Amino acid sequence: MSHLRSLRFLPALALMACASQLPSTEPPTKVPVELAPPAGNEWYRHAVFYEVFVRSFQDSNGDGKGDLPGLISRLDYLNDGDPSTTRDLGVDALWLMPVFASPSYHGYDVVDYERIHPDYGTVEDFERLCAEAHRRGMRVIVDLVINHTSSQHPWFVESAASRTSAKRDWYMWSDTDLGWKQPWDIFSKHPTWHERNGAYYYGVFWGGMPDLNLKTLAVREEVKRIASFWLGKGVDGFRLDAARYLIENGSGVSGQADTAETHAFWKEFAAHVRSVKPDAVLVGENWTTTPIIATYYGSTAQVPGGDELPLNFNFPLASEILTAARTGDGSGIALKLAEMSSRYPAGVTDAPFLTNHDHVRVATQLAGHPGQLATAASLLLTLHGSPFLYYGEELGMANGTTNNDEAKRTPMAWDASTGAGFTSGTPWFPFAPGRESTHVAAQSNAPGSLLSRYRNLIRARHSSEALERGGLLLLTSTQGRSPTLAFLRTLGAERVLVVHNLTDAAKTAGPFELEGGSAEVLFADYSVGSLVRSGGAWSVTLPGRATGIWRLR
Repeated sequence: MSHLRSLRFLPALALMACASQLPSTEPPTKVPVELAPPAGNEWYRHAVFYEVFVRSFQDSNGDGKGDLPGLISRLDYLNDGDPSTTRDLGVDALWLMPVFASPSYHGYDVVDYERIHPDYGTVEDFERLCAEAHRRGMRVIVDLVINHTSSQHPWFVESAASRTSAKRDWYMWSDTDLGWKQPWDIFSKHPTWHERNGAYYYGVFWGGMPDLNLKTLAVREEVKRIASFWLGKGVDGFRLDAARYLIENGSGVSGQADTAETHAFWKEFAAHVRSVKPDAVLVGENWTTTPIIATYYGSTAQVPGGDELPLNFNFPLASEILTAARTGDGSGIALKLAEMSSRYPAGVTDAPFLTNHDHVRVATQLAGHPGQLATAASLLLTLHGSPFLYYGEELGMANGTTNNDEAKRTPMAWDASTGAGFTSGTPWFPFAPGRESTHVAAQSNAPGSLLSRYRNLIRARHSSEALERGGLLLLTSTQGRSPTLAFLRTLGAERVLVVHNLTDAAKTAGPFELEGGSAEVLFADYSVGSLVRSGGAWSVTLPGRATGIWRLR
């Protein structure tokens, strides 16, 4: 998202920061906390996703900007298609931030939904990317921004030209400034109605991004046609930007966010996408509280896993994961899992993550602390749902030094050369601090590196269906401080015990009264003690910041 667009998240970030210091909205309980296995067998219900900002991943022509041919050249780093190798990261799907034609660097203001951004390449390059990714066993989803367009889009230019324009009702117009506030900040001084040619149009983010009027049938049909177009080019689904704000029915939070009309449209759009490509995924960006996120799955009565958006980013859980890694206390995660258990429809698939392109990077939030970064990785890749990684996160890549969104999206460092292996020219934006040592080449052959940890955890995940797509039974109490976090991942007869030590000191976890006479190690940090069974229960001693994963038999 652009710098201006990210302003909408400042109050939310402040609230989440406060929330991480407070109890969950769900009270502590002794009732077992359990999340059911995701319903359905679609690929995305057991995938590890990797978010890529194409501009910052790999430049192929020396202009300092990443592009699609450059990304294609780096696919083997992400997944080489050979399960027997261990040098690739092993992810299952790519999420590309906006790649459509746009006047901005970030692409969230589209001017042509059927053309690739000229900095990135051509539609033919995109089709080749999808083919090469598919050949390696990876899927590709793209950002689809349909809440708004660029004010330079021909649709808006035509709409603004005349009150009698055929596309006048493709956007929202008023004879007066209605004075609506931005729904995420009722104290905001940023206008949402903007003057053009003697009238006012609605643009909730800023004047350069006028909101589409999805109440208009022609707009809804065009959006569905565009989705069909890209599904036909090889796309496997869409990440849906600003999914809460599509259709307004008045001013204020209740009229500008999470409206019944917005939910109805997502059901309509999801049904269309399923009719074109039944296993295509939709991922909702709903940066809000757990109870509201839960509503975006829709009904599970007719469509397993929900008839609205089958994946929704879990922003509240992301905050709790980072808090646990930083403070050594997992109680916030335990409480959040309890709230999800009570609020989410049974059988839906969560989409956990640590950060994305709108956040300060994990390594900066955790001050580069190696143990905390290791803990964050372990938590993300063992929890319920389909996890999302942000490019460079697996290296411990820091934020840039400037106070803008570009600093969250700096070029990838591949080696220690002048251009960091990213470009032979001048990078479009400076590399993040520490890139001389924090790069792929330095970590690829280092068994104790953060990159190696991500690789090993993803492989452990792929080695167990229970870890990939199973349910979760929380073993840690939701009452009081939790220096360890333990849960059982289950699917059918398979049961996998996961135990994390969130602190810097050795801790003993257990006893866990679970069936089984033996334990197979799927992943264990160095010096993790043996899982011991005594008196019908399991316990284990873990060094500081260590994780152990065992299949119980």
